[in-house]
Amino acid sequence: MKRIHAKEALGLDDGETCKLGGWLQEIKNLGGIAFMKVRDRSGVFQVVLSEDEMGSESFESAVDIPRESVVLIEGEKKSTDQTDLGFEITPISIKVESEADKPLPLGVVDRVDSEAGTRFNNRFLDLRKEEKRLIFELRDLLLKGLRDFFAKEDFIEVNTPKIVAAGAEGGATLFELDYYNEKAYLAQSPQLYKQMLMSAGFENVYEIGPAYRAEDFSTVRHTSEFISLDFEKSFIESSDEIMDTTSYMITHALSFVEENGKEKLEKLGVDLEIPEHPFKKLPYRECINILEELGKDWEDEPEIGTEEEKMLGEYVKEEYGVDFFFITEFPTKVKEGTFYAMRKDYDPSLTTYFDLEYKGQELVSGGQREHRYDVLIEQMEEAGVDLDAFNSYLKCFKYGMPTHGGIGLGVDRLLQQMLDLSNVKESILFPRDPERLEP
Repeated sequence: MKRIHAKEALGLDDGETCKLGGWLQEIKNLGGIAFMKVRDRSGVFQVVLSEDEMGSESFESAVDIPRESVVLIEGEKKSTDQTDLGFEITPISIKVESEADKPLPLGVVDRVDSEAGTRFNNRFLDLRKEEKRLIFELRDLLLKGLRDFFAKEDFIEVNTPKIVAAGAEGGATLFELDYYNEKAYLAQSPQLYKQMLMSAGFENVYEIGPAYRAEDFSTVRHTSEFISLDFEKSFIESSDEIMDTTSYMITHALSFVEENGKEKLEKLGVDLEIPEHPFKKLPYRECINILEELGKDWEDEPEIGTEEEKMLGEYVKEEYGVDFFFITEFPTKVKEGTFYAMRKDYDPSLTTYFDLEYKGQELVSGGQREHRYDVLIEQMEEAGVDLDAFNSYLKCFKYGMPTHGGIGLGVDRLLQQMLDLSNVKESILFPRDPERLEP
């Protein structure tokens, strides 16, 4: 007999025989009668054990099965209003597929909160909790929604190298590795390869894949390995087109999650707010003025950091009633490392680059790229970039490069903010940071 999920048993007639399987969540032994709760991906079902029907030896063996053991139950379905799923199983046979050790290093249904370190050290047990699994079922819907958008917009999904000779952003946040006696790095971003594909004539591309940052600190919004969504478009007229595509993408993906994940969102207590297009745009210097009015005191043109993003997020929510907004027109000296950013014609000290903020946290960086070879070389030299390290990248600008632009989006952060998770690590199955290399 083929094993089915608990929710599939709902469609069976009373008295019909079925095989169910899952993890033994708990047993309540009332003396002669016991109630076994077994959990699979679709829900928790109840098995009613009777000593009179099973015999003393079989009954005692069943009630002694350790919690979180994997069991297979063959039995008859019986409808009842005493269980969450509306039925219970009278067992014909109970088989222990895998017996769990005792004690458990981490409780699965216990109401006692465990420390984050304990949970992540035993992540396989942590992920057995419904509220944790639902996060990743919603993550799956989010990724499907993003891909659905790009399919409708005629983008090509691509996969670019993650072992590279030079970093897209350079600096000290590169993971260095030995590549057949040559120095190589883990990719911070697919940025350079996306631009090469614009020269190749692909026009519209996107990628969803891992990226790496060797940042020597651990926060609730940073990890050393994360999933990045990046897209690039050719023949654009301005960075406004990239912002429009970004806002439509976000709106489509969140709508997809809401439409297909209502029950999951309700179980997590999330009221997902779908943003309206177009998103609010605030120039960098206007943001600085707002922050100064809110009490920030600084000199020159500072970087907008974590605290300032939160302040701006609260301000925009109160003033405009929205969670998403763009910060535009970043000065060149604030957006360091983006030597490929096109600058404003009317003010070369400003770039066409922008950030997208969501509930007071940076979610996206992007803009229009510099496609003119001579101008790009000049900007790279001005930034002190080693041109020899970018030979293969620069070559594609010499033989026909259209106007283009794009973004990079942190998928883990988007999920974190969407579900109001306290730490981005909660949106990653097995997170990596300076303090964690396993499991």
